[in-house]
Amino acid sequence: MSVLMTGANISYPPVFDDRRAAVARKLAKFGRLCEVGIGERHGVAAALASDGCAVTGTDVVDRDPPDCIEFVRDDVVAAAERAAGDGGPGPHYRVDCVYALNCPPELHRPLVRVAAGVDAACAFTTLGGDPPAVDVTPLALSDGDTLYVARDPEGVLID
Repeated sequence: MSVLMTGANISYPPVFDDRRAAVARKLAKFGRLCEVGIGERHGVAAALASDGCAVTGTDVVDRDPPDCIEFVRDDVVAAAERAAGDGGPGPHYRVDCVYALNCPPELHRPLVRVAAGVDAACAFTTLGGDPPAVDVTPLALSDGDTLYVARDPEGVLID
């Protein structure tokens, strides 16, 4: 695929391409998932839902994902603080895997704290050039993306 560049404008490939399909295939091993920072691109969550997974998406602003994805407005940083208390991060995080796509380094630690608060697996992709800010096991996926596994208590992701 060629990238057309004109002045300051850069054309990016679609987010749900073969690399994201590989992420969805890997995460489909879980029955219940929560995508943190779902944004406007719902391809992975929708693919998981179409495979029979129960998917909740969270974001700091209201989003309108497809009906197959439950949405809860929440801030993962605030949820990480709640996870330290007795109440936990929130019921929408009580899943098998908490994950994020294109997760910036400042959210890696809160994401892991939320997952640890509910004893869930935790995985994420980065923005590309950003290294993980937490201890991870990198999984090079067949289609070129890297999925960083920060928690895998049941050994589902790391074979």
